Amino acid sequence: MNKVIIMGRLTADPELRQTQSGVASCKFTIACDRRFANKQTGQREADFISCLAFKNTAEFISRYFNKGKMIAVEGSLRTGSYKDKKHDDVTHYTTDVLVDNVEFCGDKGQAQTPDTQNSCQYSAPPQQAAPQQPYGTYGELSDYEEILSDGKDVPF
Repeated sequence: MNKVIIMGRLTADPELRQTQSGVASCKFTIACDRRFANKQTGQREADFISCLAFKNTAEFISRYFNKGKMIAVEGSLRTGSYKDKKHDDVTHYTTDVLVDNVEFCGDKGQAQTPDTQNSCQYSAPPQQAAPQQPYGTYGELSDYEEILSDGKDVPF
């Protein structure tokens, strides 16, 4: 399974382009805060994740998101490589998130309180209460009315 879900802020305005065949594409970078602060400095660090979207998703992102805006993306991890133009013996490796879905997550001007800081995190659904009776138990037999057959076949 190859599934990635990332939430963070855009480091720059997304740039909408067209492929040679006319398909809309959009490349952007998301700054994702790490959960814990650096032990030596006490500062929270961030990872900068490169993302790539195509077609309607690319157009949507370029239209409604800009630098500093909080965004949540869902997609898959893609790797690639290319040869350096100046040095034939050098190969560069790339890792991008190929975006399938995107969601809004708050606003740049929104106060970062503990309640709003993670306003768009994905979480497991809440646990449901256990059923009152075990599965397959439907009450007492006396609770049901007996239906007598008239000997005819059931119409269905």
